[in-house]
Amino acid sequence: MRERALVLFSGGQDSTTCLAWALANFARVETIGFRYGQRHAVELDCRPVVIAELRKRFPAWARKLGDDHVLDLDVIRSLGATAMTHDVAIGMTESGLPNTFVPGRNLLFFTAAAALAYRKGVRVLVGGMCETDFSGYPDCRDDTLKALQVALGLGMDRRFTIETPLMWIDKAATFKMAEELGGQPLVDIVIEHTHTCYLGNRERNEWGRGCGECPACKLRKDGYAGYNAARAARRSA
Repeated sequence: MRERALVLFSGGQDSTTCLAWALANFARVETIGFRYGQRHAVELDCRPVVIAELRKRFPAWARKLGDDHVLDLDVIRSLGATAMTHDVAIGMTESGLPNTFVPGRNLLFFTAAAALAYRKGVRVLVGGMCETDFSGYPDCRDDTLKALQVALGLGMDRRFTIETPLMWIDKAATFKMAEELGGQPLVDIVIEHTHTCYLGNRERNEWGRGCGECPACKLRKDGYAGYNAARAARRSA
């Protein structure tokens, strides 16, 4: 059991699963979220609900949960329009990346988180980035985060470790990880209370809340279908 971790927690499926992973592996866990003018700002409302549900349903984890922090990084929105920060149609750009890519976002997130962690004596940062279901975002790549880990350590003269438990798994496996960490109660929290939809839609579906059509919803919906199919196969084996 390692000592302390700071989890980048947006209120979505991935970061909620990572928070559960951290609670299972660390003696003390704090959370950090960011207000950056995101189009789906409803995720900020979901964060305290998810944390409250975790405290209520998992008493052992409740004793480990420390402070929650929300930082303002509205400079991200002011740097230019993306489909994540402005009311524009989701599509592909000339660079070959979707316009849901927010340049520099994860780099700023981890830098701000590390600055807070430095002050609190925390050396492990946990994020839900992955290279499997990531729409090609370059700041979700393992190489990017390893390089950032080195840069943060050099720039603050303190060794940080960036943990990414979901880096090499897809959404179906992310649902399975939630089940392995917290059983059906954690899967229920993910489905009922987390938010992933880029458009901020909170319509209830079998797989969770969202519009069902944006890239994030499609990944989540397909992942849940794969998770259910694998679970049914295991039960019938």
